[in-house]
Amino acid sequence: MNNFLNNMERKFGKYAIRNITIYIIGLYILGYIIQYAPFRTNITNYLTLDPYLILQGQIWRLFTWVLIPPRALSIWIFFTLYLYYFMGTTMERTIGTFRYNVFIFGGMLFMILSAFLTYFVYYLITGGNQELLAGIMYALSGVFSTYYIQEAVFLIFAICYPDIQLLLMFIIPVKVKYLGILYAAMLAFSAIYDGLIGRNYAVFFAVFFQFVNLFLFYLSTGRLHHLKPKEVKRRQEFKQNARVMPKGLTRHKCAVCGRTEETNPELEFRFCSKCNGNYEYCQDHLFTHQHVK
Repeated sequence: MNNFLNNMERKFGKYAIRNITIYIIGLYILGYIIQYAPFRTNITNYLTLDPYLILQGQIWRLFTWVLIPPRALSIWIFFTLYLYYFMGTTMERTIGTFRYNVFIFGGMLFMILSAFLTYFVYYLITGGNQELLAGIMYALSGVFSTYYIQEAVFLIFAICYPDIQLLLMFIIPVKVKYLGILYAAMLAFSAIYDGLIGRNYAVFFAVFFQFVNLFLFYLSTGRLHHLKPKEVKRRQEFKQNARVMPKGLTRHKCAVCGRTEETNPELEFRFCSKCNGNYEYCQDHLFTHQHVK
């Protein structure tokens, strides 16, 4: 996965959109203006990701649904947008512009796929009844928004920066990793209880495919590299051939977290070829650290 993205970045990296988070927030602001503009007709009804209407020829809906903000307008929206900006720009600096573009646009493509799979399921359930299909997809079109994509951005932020603290209700300091676990559990519960048990397949597909996007991102970080059979064999051979080091003397140490092979023998350590100098990192920070120039 990582090699594939590296090859894609060499070919198409120049087309990546820098500061894409700013453009996304700009689309949200435009969406709020459209929602609350003094029009007689609610224009947002013509922007939603509705597969039934798309198949009727309203192709623009494949693109305009990103204008619909993920949350209702309130006094808290300024803090929410600031949090989106902080997490989005941080992740772009961490994993690079191209990879962050891949994650965002991948989430959008998965959302479109979710919408059409939902349409297909209800098509089978209703026996192709066009009137029922039109009503069902109109009612569910609000599910297919950027809300779950932004939730996925928060989860990858929690993966990369688990120990950063946020002030819950502006008072209680909570580490991001705990909020990430809570949010992931809530999304999984919603997918199972509302989606499968409650037969709201729009929620199930929307959440499921964002988890797929999240898993692909996790693969790209190389954190599952140590589970490959070749790596398992290589570690076993290394342990058998490695000479015993004096107690307290370490051979490998992560330049980010300071963990060593003595304190964490299960970790893998690698030098980064992009950093100036001999900087060594553990498997958790090899692909997520900021390069030393």
